[in-house]
Amino acid sequence: MLDFLQMILSGIAVGSSYALMGMAMVLIYKTSEVPNFAQGEMGLLCAYFTYMLLDGFGVALEIAIPLTLAVAFALGAVLEFAVLRRAKNPSVLSMIVITIGMEMVLLGLVSWKFGADQKTLPFPISPYDSVALGDIYISSLELLTLGIALMLMIGLFIFLRTTRLGMAMKATQQNFNAAKLMGIRTHRIMMLTWGISAVVGCIAALLIAPTIMHPYMMWDPLLKGFAAAVMGGMTSLPGAIAAAYLLGIIENLFGGYVSIEFKAVVAFAIIVLILCVKPSGLFARHYVKKV
Repeated sequence: MLDFLQMILSGIAVGSSYALMGMAMVLIYKTSEVPNFAQGEMGLLCAYFTYMLLDGFGVALEIAIPLTLAVAFALGAVLEFAVLRRAKNPSVLSMIVITIGMEMVLLGLVSWKFGADQKTLPFPISPYDSVALGDIYISSLELLTLGIALMLMIGLFIFLRTTRLGMAMKATQQNFNAAKLMGIRTHRIMMLTWGISAVVGCIAALLIAPTIMHPYMMWDPLLKGFAAAVMGGMTSLPGAIAAAYLLGIIENLFGGYVSIEFKAVVAFAIIVLILCVKPSGLFARHYVKKV
C-alpha cells in the first residue's frame, strides 16, 4: 500500500510538468486552432539562456529568472509576428509544418551554441533533496514544480475568466473575424497569447533543467503535454490539466506494476483508446462546424 501511495504521489509530481506543457499548448490552440510543436524548444532556448546568464555571466538567480521570463514572452510574441502571421493563406496543416520548422531551427540553434553535452543548471534546490510526508517521500524540486503548477493554473483561470484581456482571448478563439468586427485587436491578442504560452513553457523548462539539461530534454515533456491536451480536449484548459495528472499517475503505476520499458508508450496508447470513444477528448464539448 505504501509503494502504491508513493507511486501516486510521484505520478502527480511528474504530471505537473506535463500539465504546464499541456496548458501552454492549449492556450495557443484556443486562439489559433493550431498545435504549437515548437513549444518545447521555445522553453529549451529560454532554459539555456538562463544557464548562460548564471554560469557564463554570473548573474544572480533572482535577476536571471525574471529576465528569462521577459525574454520568453518576447520570443513567443516575435515568432507569432515574424513567422506565423507572415504565412499566406495558411491551412492548419501548413501552420503545423511551420511550427515543426521553428522547432528544428530552435533546436539547431541551441545545439550549435551550447553543444550536445549535458549541462548542470545552477539552482538553489537540488533534485536529490527529499521531503518526507509521513512515510512517503517527494523531492524538493518536484514539490516546487507542483506548487508552481497549481499557482499558474489558478492564475490563468482567474485571468481568463475575470479580466477584459482574458475575455478578448476567449472571443478571439470562438470567432476570429467576429471578434475583429467587435473592435478587438485580434492580432495583438494572438501575440499576447503566444507570449503567455512561451512564459508557461519556459517555467516548465526551468523546472526540468535542474534534473536533466541537454538539447533534447523537452521532447518527452512536449509529447506528454500534447498527449494530455488531446486527452482532456484541446480547447479545455482544466481538461488538459486533469488529463496531465491522470497521465502521470497511470504512467507511474504502469511502470511500477507492469513494465518500466513500455512506460513511455502508455500515454499514446491511452490517447488512441480515448479518441476512439470520445473524439473531442474527455472534458471538451464535441461540436460540428456548419459551412
